[in-house]
Amino acid sequence: MLKKLSFGIACLLAVSSPAQAGEFMDAAWAKQACAAWNADTTLTGGLMDTDGYSWAKNDGGRGYKLIQMYRTTCGESGKVQLNIVVQGDKAICDFGGAPDGKAMDFGVDYLMHAKDEDWACMGEGKFGCGAMGAMMSGKLNFKGPKMEAMKVMSPFESFLKLTGKVPGTKTECKAAN
Repeated sequence: MLKKLSFGIACLLAVSSPAQAGEFMDAAWAKQACAAWNADTTLTGGLMDTDGYSWAKNDGGRGYKLIQMYRTTCGESGKVQLNIVVQGDKAICDFGGAPDGKAMDFGVDYLMHAKDEDWACMGEGKFGCGAMGAMMSGKLNFKGPKMEAMKVMSPFESFLKLTGKVPGTKTECKAAN
């Protein structure tokens, strides 16, 4: 009985171990990040209307916003993408994975990259690694509408913490596809 219990615990630990999580910011990670986005009410609701401004609806008339991100260590070939659309009264992630070829419009879309240690710091929400601190200190390299991001600082903070909630190792670099 004890052997069976020990074996069961060992199997559970192996399945839930970060070593089994896959690679941080690969296509599988982005798919999980998309699901985590949809489970976060600060993102799904807070990006719809913040003090009379709707981040999600500012999509250049295309019907979607793009967020691309990568690990600075791995370079742009490791980019992943989240597609954000409006569904009813929510900002929903309807795709997470390797970039799907849609053109970025930096008047409405975002490209972000950071060193692994800075992604970890932002993901944990440590002091100095919040959205404003990360942008101002250069921990988060950012291309896109900065003033828009500042209007939705609380949801942006939730997004950065999301990168720490989705498990992933940082052992190798590979193209997101």
